[in-house]
Amino acid sequence: MKRTGRKAVMIAIYMISPILLFFFIWCIMSPGRIRTYDGEKSLSEKFVMDINGSPNGFFINSQNTDDPVLLFVSSGPGTDDYFLTDKYKDMKLEEDFTVVYWDYRDMGIAYDKSFDTGRITLENILKDTETVTEYLKTRFGKDKIFIMGFSGGTHIALRAAREHPENYYALINMAQVVTDGSEQDALMYDFMKRIFTDRGDSASLKKLEESVERSEDGGIVCRDWYNYVALLHKAGGGTIKDRSEFEGIVLPILFSRCYTVKEKLQYVPVMKMYRKTPLAEELSGFDYRVSATALEIPVYFISGESDYNCPWELVEEYCDIIDAPDKEFFLIPDSAHSPLWENSSVTCDVLRQIKESTANE
Repeated sequence: MKRTGRKAVMIAIYMISPILLFFFIWCIMSPGRIRTYDGEKSLSEKFVMDINGSPNGFFINSQNTDDPVLLFVSSGPGTDDYFLTDKYKDMKLEEDFTVVYWDYRDMGIAYDKSFDTGRITLENILKDTETVTEYLKTRFGKDKIFIMGFSGGTHIALRAAREHPENYYALINMAQVVTDGSEQDALMYDFMKRIFTDRGDSASLKKLEESVERSEDGGIVCRDWYNYVALLHKAGGGTIKDRSEFEGIVLPILFSRCYTVKEKLQYVPVMKMYRKTPLAEELSGFDYRVSATALEIPVYFISGESDYNCPWELVEEYCDIIDAPDKEFFLIPDSAHSPLWENSSVTCDVLRQIKESTANE
């Protein structure tokens, strides 16, 4: 019995040791630090501060704080995107801007489980946007800044620029959300069907058909958004071109150095929490081609040529519709939903052109 017991203990130790070793290494790889720079005017900061009675998070990267400030509005809404900047080392937007990645109230690194999520409303976040903008203008001595929304964050950036155009040189939205109507579902469906047919992937084609239904007018309507997006990633049109959600999102988050273990563990729960807030309800049933057709400042849209999470065709159409002092649509090759990181050289060159054409006016 004693030998049997010892043997069982040894087997348990052998089984548990690799798990403990992995966790130990993972903790070491999770210091919560962001990229830093040499230079008297460089800046690298990660912090949480109170904005209008709510916790807000910030990552600031700059090689020269004399450069224009770019407020980067996180996606989702409610999804921190800095892990992509951590992963894609060639993305050096901070060479041209003081880049402020903003985790708005109670999201990302600013999550506080005691915060009243009923206060996460569009009105409050837009008030926060104005306060954050004024803070950045004052801190860096700027009359105006740039605002850039990414995916779900384009809701906030677009509305902020429309409400307070005096604060911004230009609106730059990447992967602009245009509508949540059936047109988006149909464009996604057509893209996935084409890709899976070309691959001869009958199993995915079957799952695709099971994930949609036909409306009375013959249109495509998605039954289950999560399964639909999983298929989209498999087809190559998701967050990162030709990468599954696990490869393009989960692994980079797990092995990023910019988050602590606690921040990594709360990443997904916080993201899911945001989908049950008043904000989520307020941002449903929209079509900006009808409700937001004019801006008083220049507006620029950036999309990846394989982006069908926010189909680029709709973004191009919206750019044609919107009335603004200057506007342009940029389609970035070799990228899907995240061209800033997937094809950083081309996208950063576009942003450099925008800065040079607007910041000095």
